[in-house]
Amino acid sequence: LYASINPATGKLVKEFPELQDSQVETVLAKAESAFLKHRQSSFQSRAEKMEMVAQDLESNAAEYGKLITMEMGKPQLAAEAEVKKCASVCRFYALTAEKTLQPHEVATDAQRSYVTYQPLGAILAIMPWNFPFWQVMRFAAPLLMAGNVGVLKHAPNVPQCALAVEKIFANAGLGDGVFQTIFATNEQVERVLADARIRGVSLTGSNRAGSAVAA
Repeated sequence: LYASINPATGKLVKEFPELQDSQVETVLAKAESAFLKHRQSSFQSRAEKMEMVAQDLESNAAEYGKLITMEMGKPQLAAEAEVKKCASVCRFYALTAEKTLQPHEVATDAQRSYVTYQPLGAILAIMPWNFPFWQVMRFAAPLLMAGNVGVLKHAPNVPQCALAVEKIFANAGLGDGVFQTIFATNEQVERVLADARIRGVSLTGSNRAGSAVAA
């Protein structure tokens, strides 16, 4: 069950239904399609959009902070600081990704050897509730700047934070399907992990969760 429950009062604020299997398939199909387009975008274009994300986070830190506080109970000042930190990480990768990911030659016995960096595709993120914006943004900013796309399975108690992050990226013009949130069951997540369209996974969570993902 994905639900916003105010930890200060224990009252249910809003519930969100888990996705049907057909809806999960739609997410994966959109991610695959979005990747084919996003990977072709220039670093300059990605950086401009990531700067828009940073500006959104800074301009609306109080609003997003209230959402964090409502869903997981972090004090408002700490919640706003988390959002502003997210803006910093977005701006950092907007400024540095192109240089970091440039191909470069290396010395070997071969006539010519070099290292190149290529985007992988759709990456699944399984994230915890304790830093509902930061844990996602520190994953998403380098991921998207490198030309990949993201699918977020957030903790069930912070669904509105998950949707807010998805909307922030959409409003910046990153494209339909470039970053999506899924309200999936554990069984659906297992199938998503096994799907060839998911090219990797980023997990922050318990030993049990890590063992389940690695199995």
